[in-house]
This record gives sequence, structure tokens and C-alpha cells, in this order.
Amino acid sequence: MFKTLTRLAMIAVFGASLQMSALAADEAPDVLIKNVTSEIIELIKTDKAIQAGDAKHIQEVIENKIVPYFDFNKMTGSAVGREWRNATPDQKTQLAKEFKTLLVRSYSNAVTQYKNQTVDVKPFKAAAADTEVTVKTEVKQPGAKPVAIDYDLTKAADGWKVFDVYVAGVSLVANYRETFGQEIKANGIDGLIKSLRDKNAAQVIEKK
Repeated sequence: MFKTLTRLAMIAVFGASLQMSALAADEAPDVLIKNVTSEIIELIKTDKAIQAGDAKHIQEVIENKIVPYFDFNKMTGSAVGREWRNATPDQKTQLAKEFKTLLVRSYSNAVTQYKNQTVDVKPFKAAAADTEVTVKTEVKQPGAKPVAIDYDLTKAADGWKVFDVYVAGVSLVANYRETFGQEIKANGIDGLIKSLRDKNAAQVIEKK
């Protein structure tokens, strides 16, 4: 169930992120999301490679157009939890890399799940000095109840970046925290890195 809902989140993220670079870096996060969603949904409808489920093309789109607007170091640190402080710089780099690859490959088919959903951005308020905000949205699906999807964003030097997504109140990052914690307890930080690397390699083999 969570995986299905998270695919909806990735559709919304895809819509919200694809052309952020064309907008002002200091534009309000909700405005960024609202302005580009309709344009990108149109792309999903018209891109023949996406419609055909071309996994390589979809992954390239995600890597080039979505990944730059996520703070994977912050996401990974939150998912790893307290053990993140004990990881070496090299371990942190490897963890963030493998976690990013896991998310990209796990949800590369999200855009092919588009079934005429629409995204409604809720009223948003934030102080000018805020560096972390939450943008609340609702994904409406024909014949189904709307799904609440909220985005936690942090303001970096080059603009706003997503560091967590809540689908129906459930955190994407927290969803991984227990599994990561169990792996670290059993096999340490290096064991978690190996586990993520093995999962990513297995996904590549499965696609072949």
C-alpha cells in the first residue's frame, strides 16, 4: 500500500520538479509546485517513451530533472538515524549514493502510473526567514479518495530542495529507518552499504 501511494508522490514530485531550474531560485516553494505541475503532466501524456515504459529514458528523466531538487544527504542521514553521526565521510557518501539509486530505480515507473490524477496545492504560509517548510498537496484520482502528499523542503544556496515526502501522513524517510537500523545493528554501516548495493544490483539484473 505504501509503495503504491509513494508512486503517487513521485508523480507529483516529477510534476513539481522538472522545470524548477527555469524559475527563480527564491520563488515560494508552493508557487514552484503549482506553476509547473500542469506543464509536466502534459509531458507525461505526450512523451511516447514514457508512455511506452522505456525504463532507461524514465530513469534519465528522473536523474536529470528530479534528483537535483532533492537533498539526498539530508534524506539519507534522517533515514539512517543516530548512526549517521558515527559514519565516516566516505561511508556517508556511499550511503547517500546507494540510497539515491534505490529510490530512483524503485520508482522509475511512477510516471507510467499516471491515470489522470490532478494535484491540488493547499494554501501555504511561511516567514521570509524560514529555511525549512512543508508544502501540502492533495492528489485526486478518478474514482478514488484523494491522497494527501506533503513535502518537507529545505532552502539551500541554489534554491529549495525536498528532503522528505509524507504520503497519507507516512514519511518516506521514516519508512526506511527501521530497516536501516536493523541492518546496522546486525552488520554495521558497511553492512547497510553492502545491502543497498546488492538491492540495486538485483534490480538491474531483474530488468535484464
